Amino acid sequence: MTDIDQRKAAGLRGELRLNEPMHRHTSWKAGGTAERAYIPADLEDLRAFLRSLPPAEPVLVVGLGSNLLVRDGGVRGTVILMHRVLNVLALEARAGNWGIVYAEAGVASPKVARFAAMHGLEGAEFLAGIPGTVGGALAMNAGCYGSETWDIVERVVTVDRSGRVRERWPADYEIGYRHVLLKDEVGRRRAEGEANGIRPSSFTPPSSEEWFIAARLRLPSGDGEQSRKTIKRLLARRVSTQPLNQPNAGSVFRNPPGDYAARLIERCGLKGYRVGNAMVSDKHANFIVNLGGASARDIETIIETVERTVAQQTGVHLVREVRVVGEPI
Repeated sequence: MTDIDQRKAAGLRGELRLNEPMHRHTSWKAGGTAERAYIPADLEDLRAFLRSLPPAEPVLVVGLGSNLLVRDGGVRGTVILMHRVLNVLALEARAGNWGIVYAEAGVASPKVARFAAMHGLEGAEFLAGIPGTVGGALAMNAGCYGSETWDIVERVVTVDRSGRVRERWPADYEIGYRHVLLKDEVGRRRAEGEANGIRPSSFTPPSSEEWFIAARLRLPSGDGEQSRKTIKRLLARRVSTQPLNQPNAGSVFRNPPGDYAARLIERCGLKGYRVGNAMVSDKHANFIVNLGGASARDIETIIETVERTVAQQTGVHLVREVRVVGEPI
């Protein structure tokens, strides 16, 4: 029985693609293929698809692919493409001085910022500067201009490998700078690491197999016109300081405590550093741009070179903000 026959037998309604080029689904416009890619029809179809997968099947959930590098050898297993589904955005509740915005994982973050301002709510303006989806913003606690996603999260909705949907609260997670992990998962994995002689400080738990499908954002009432002006100002700042006219994945590295990754990279003379058709942006040193036809290896080589050079010259070990997945050629 073929993959397509199996999908039909399971009653699935989404679109299954084989050997899907992932450069079509990442903002870097580079990388290999996915063995299988699935675009669910809706939440119920997503749940059914997850239940139909073999337990050992690797799964990667992708929104707009704005902080993702897929290596040139591609991705084994299944990629679930979410940017065309789970796109409900609604004002769910309103009281005198606050409101609840319900945003599903496939909604672009800038759209949430504009929606909140349109309804006279403030505190979500910073989302206009985040190029990904709500799901991605939740998964990495995305932020900019002094605010972070989980600052405004009241609760979230998730789905796991069994198709189970549940509500969770911020207290269920270990939340930090560009870092969100289930506390139960963190504790279990760290205990396993210690049992295998791995120091907790050096152990990074793997990605959870429970994915965000929606968030309820609690926002105070404010001046909608002022919020729109703030969004316009933040977007103008973004245009003036970031290489938005070239394929990129946003900030490649987290800012170290009390400093900026871009400053350290520029200090090391790496602004404009080029490998193949990838380059450290000459506009913002914490961005790597695809000049046209760059391979994932070109980009990853620059990432590795920047890490090594900054560590050697400054003693600072930069932490990646982007996720690198897949197999090298």
